[in-house]
Amino acid sequence: MSVLCITGTSTDVGKTVTTAALAAVAEAAGLRVAVCKPAQTGVEDDEPGDLAEITRLAGPGIDTLELARYPEPLAPDTAARRSGRPLLNLLDVVAAVRALDATHDLTLVEGAGGVLVRIGVDGFTLADVAAALGAPTVLVAAAGLGTLNHSALTVGALRAAGAGCVGTVVGSWPDAPDLAQQCNLEDLPDVTGVPLLGRIPAGSGGLDSSAFSAGAQRWLAATPLLPEVSVRFGTRR
Repeated sequence: MSVLCITGTSTDVGKTVTTAALAAVAEAAGLRVAVCKPAQTGVEDDEPGDLAEITRLAGPGIDTLELARYPEPLAPDTAARRSGRPLLNLLDVVAAVRALDATHDLTLVEGAGGVLVRIGVDGFTLADVAAALGAPTVLVAAAGLGTLNHSALTVGALRAAGAGCVGTVVGSWPDAPDLAQQCNLEDLPDVTGVPLLGRIPAGSGGLDSSAFSAGAQRWLAATPLLPEVSVRFGTRR
């Protein structure tokens, strides 16, 4: 079917909101959508995590799967060791995503933090997950100073791991962008060598599901991936 990985230049750049927007656009196209979060950190067992936020924003029709949860807000492998809970294994993550892929038209895999954050056993990363699945990756980038360097380094790391990056999304675009942010928007494609797929307005995570889903159609209008998936499965946007 189709798997798409979502990573970021760092933590708190808007990965979860971007994943929700991708899910909303795909579901509006008539696709069966699943979202996998291999490792959730910084959330207690009885608290809602990123997948709950994705469901709230994109709608209850999205299927979700979380493979491991660690309470402390740390890299997953560090959080796992400190909690005494089992570390994830790359092969188990790949198998879980493939199982979702077998019953859905599009499966989104959201990483933790930046692309080289260690997720589990032997320090595997989301880049390793993407490479093992043969899945393309979308990079969620910050808007401000430093994002050109961080984005170029992330795309390079993906390529070095044998995983491709199909484009970037600015995860939180301000209402009144400053000079650096405006220039970054123009320079990102040239610096990274991949297209800019969209930008999510700051504060979009506070919208209700209906407004968020409608907005996602505009924010990701330049994204070529989802229309291609729609054509592949005989559905239309």
